[in-house]
Amino acid sequence: MAVTLTASACTTSHTSSPDAAAKATRAASPTPTAVPALTKQEALAQIARYSKINNAANDDNNRMLLGTIEDGPLYAMSVADYKENEGLPQADREKYKPWSYNLASTNLYIPRFTAGQKKWFAAVTYNGKKDKYARVLIMAEQTRTKRWEMVAAVDLDDKKQAPKIALDADGYATALDATSTRNVAAPLDVLRAAVTDNFTTGGDTTGKKVFTSSKASARQIKAHDSTVHKFGSRGTTAFSAATPEFTDSYALKTADGHALVVFAHTHTQRDAVAYSGLEIVPEKKDRAWLGTANSPSFTYTFTCSDVATVPTTPGKSTLIGYTCRRTDAHGMTTSS
Repeated sequence: MAVTLTASACTTSHTSSPDAAAKATRAASPTPTAVPALTKQEALAQIARYSKINNAANDDNNRMLLGTIEDGPLYAMSVADYKENEGLPQADREKYKPWSYNLASTNLYIPRFTAGQKKWFAAVTYNGKKDKYARVLIMAEQTRTKRWEMVAAVDLDDKKQAPKIALDADGYATALDATSTRNVAAPLDVLRAAVTDNFTTGGDTTGKKVFTSSKASARQIKAHDSTVHKFGSRGTTAFSAATPEFTDSYALKTADGHALVVFAHTHTQRDAVAYSGLEIVPEKKDRAWLGTANSPSFTYTFTCSDVATVPTTPGKSTLIGYTCRRTDAHGMTTSS
């Protein structure tokens, strides 16, 4: 703003006056005022609404109804659960049991936004005896419909890992841009590459360099280490990075000056036989995608949500939770 005014004054220096400059200054656009995305009571009401409609949708795998309360990676994972369940024999399908989030054991973190910015809020909800288990939730307002929908729900490995979020005098949180190194030491693309590397190499390339040792990182690395040799000499398994379908991230400033970042990633797993004459038999839980036909190779796509604490100065981040679902799979026929 100041640069624009200065340039304008230079180009009209022969005719402008102090009064004209003052008028130009007064005409400058005011700094947009950031306001809370919604009130705490409204946020709790949105979570309660989610629980109610989620139960109704899950009772009969109603994708359209679910789409009114979920979006992004969470919706993709939920409908994948529907598909997988529908692919099982009737006798193997579990009857859905209704549940809801305990609002009395839910901490809300509501940022302020200016006009035009996408609105969202976070929550950490606890359940179990003595609130043993913690889950990070992200709800975002949809631009077109103005509906609030859940886009991420990630269990933490240890509730003690949930960081203390910085709050202003009115109890509201501060949203950060996790894509910028001005806000975080490891921006979104680095975090996404690191969690993907945990699956693709066991963390040997970037995963162990970006993240400290944690239960969540160890589980991702174990998924690689315990899977790549499952066929022995008869086949191979390889994980690969995939273009992320969901690119949004959500970050909050923590009380210690770091950031809590929630994001999504996509990776694939390809199982293949080592030589002709062998075929892979689809597992029961894969049949919704693969049917019952054997194949020399199968490729699975996984959609995941990840939660990490990230320093603002150089240092390692910590992965504190993640969840993944198989969201696609396909095979190759022997004739192809």
